[in-house]
Amino acid sequence: MCKIGKFFLKLFGVLFAVNALLFVVFFFDLDGKLLFNVVEPFLKKHYDDMERKDVIKQPYDMNKFPKY
Repeated sequence: MCKIGKFFLKLFGVLFAVNALLFVVFFFDLDGKLLFNVVEPFLKKHYDDMERKDVIKQPYDMNKFPKY
């Protein structure tokens, strides 16, 4: 076989392996499971601990309206 043939054979094998890996990720929903079990708890912890303005303690003025 010539060098170009071997190159295309290796390229086809790599592309087939990548396609098979992506199919496994899709079939078992591994990306969704990763987001739900790893990323979401991290984001919840980060944003739940964030300090926020208390809108209940904000004074209400009857004559002050926002400018639209």
